[in-house]
Amino acid sequence: MDAYDKGSGGGAAEPDDAPAVPDAVPARPEALPAGAGGTPAPPDHAPTGPDHAPTGPHQAPTGPDDTPAQPESGIAALSRGPQVVAALVLAAVVVGVCVHVGMLFLHVAPSNTVTKKHGGTVDDWVYPEFEQNWKLFAPNPLQQNVAVQVRAQIRTADGVGRTTRWYDLSAQDGAAIDHNLMPSHTQQNELRRGWDFFVATHDAQNRPTGLRGELSERYIRRIVLLRLDRHEPLARGEAFDQVQVRSRTTAVRPPEWSDEKINTKPVLRVLPWWSVTPADLPLAGEDRARRDVAADRTEGAR
Repeated sequence: MDAYDKGSGGGAAEPDDAPAVPDAVPARPEALPAGAGGTPAPPDHAPTGPDHAPTGPHQAPTGPDDTPAQPESGIAALSRGPQVVAALVLAAVVVGVCVHVGMLFLHVAPSNTVTKKHGGTVDDWVYPEFEQNWKLFAPNPLQQNVAVQVRAQIRTADGVGRTTRWYDLSAQDGAAIDHNLMPSHTQQNELRRGWDFFVATHDAQNRPTGLRGELSERYIRRIVLLRLDRHEPLARGEAFDQVQVRSRTTAVRPPEWSDEKINTKPVLRVLPWWSVTPADLPLAGEDRARRDVAADRTEGAR
């Protein structure tokens, strides 16, 4: 075959090893096969690493040496000495929290070997700031209404004594709470918690069972005397000589649909008369002194 049999225009014949020209050029360069023009396709196993990393204006650093160091924060940013102090303080806080939670658990847990042997230590830790009880979550919640009442013997200026009527302090707190969207903590808990404190530290004969029993007596005495001073104003020369406290407990009636039978007769617990000391009336004494001064000014103006 001569040279003009190859090709299309009668031109010179191409050598046998010359690359063939493709019939159509692909639209995108990346569609070109390797070695057919454009950018060559990368090999299947291109070398990587700092020595072979491509360079260019948009190439991000890939090696660990090129990563910017992050600034340290927290305890790690402190020097050696402060780090040791911070670690010791953190350890002390953790130990204190664990001891506190353990003491509260032993306080509310049923009687066991630990509480029988170390009950005094547990009580010293819990009382009086961290006292806990399960009355709200008890299997049989309290179904009684307990009213605390008080009366007093007043010594008059001429030496003749008189006895006041019984004042229902619990009823007064209840009236102050009813229809009150924001009742005070004193109205809700002062008298109620004080009476619970007294009952828990006294036996059935109203005798204190320890030092906390004497403390509860002084606490109740001060509460009732402050209330009496508001409701039983003393005239000049009069003073509280003795006070007597009692509780009136009434069982809550069962609902109408229940067939449970409960005795709703009130049960009284009457305490003996307590002598009043000046230490029992710090605030009431100041109120009476202010009233006496106001009375003197009124009489002087007349």
